[in-house]
Amino acid sequence: SVAHGDWAPGLAYTLDTRVPGGTADEHDVSAVGEADLAGLLSGLRAVPVRQAEALGVPRTAPRSLEALRRMAVHAAERLAAADEFDAARLLQLTPPGAAQLAAQPGTAVLTHHGLTGAHVLVGDDGRVRGVLDWTAAVVGDPAEDIAGLAVAVGSPAAVRAATLAGYGARPCLRGLWLARCDTVVRLTDRLEGRAEGRAEGSLPLLRTRLRRVWEPILLERVTDFAEDDPEP
Repeated sequence: SVAHGDWAPGLAYTLDTRVPGGTADEHDVSAVGEADLAGLLSGLRAVPVRQAEALGVPRTAPRSLEALRRMAVHAAERLAAADEFDAARLLQLTPPGAAQLAAQPGTAVLTHHGLTGAHVLVGDDGRVRGVLDWTAAVVGDPAEDIAGLAVAVGSPAAVRAATLAGYGARPCLRGLWLARCDTVVRLTDRLEGRAEGRAEGSLPLLRTRLRRVWEPILLERVTDFAEDDPEP
């Protein structure tokens, strides 16, 4: 915003600069655009947590991937019955695997915490021109923003951006599986009438998001964690 004020008592306004391009739902992100996303993640990670909290940014605890996995398994069975999804794909994430991908202590950073394709502005050249709607920003699990990018631009691009930003395999894979489980649950809720269309997106958009996050990545095939592996 370049200016703001009160239009009338209780009615505020902002004057914004129009950014050319469209959303990540409309435009593909290029390799240079992935570097832009890496810069976003790096910049958020560089903000001192105490400074963010002093400005009033709330802190949230990381979600349980195992609890989300169990919800997604049940949802996937219903999607399979509706011929929307192969439920066997979720069996790749086992309970021990979810435990390995639990959030590690001391890794909280400033996060956007609401990344979707609609919030990532992409130019015709594939560069990222801006990120909208910071109202949900929190100090919390960095894997949530990696998950959001997987929904917005696909798992391969999200993991490449996170890797460029200095994140290791654990937060990348945690973000990937958060996104996969979330999209399965959200599509099921939408199909069964438990989610408002505007809040969760149209059925075609939810199906697109499901497809994006299930794009395969090499990292999940070659990674094995030791108990004492450090997390960047």
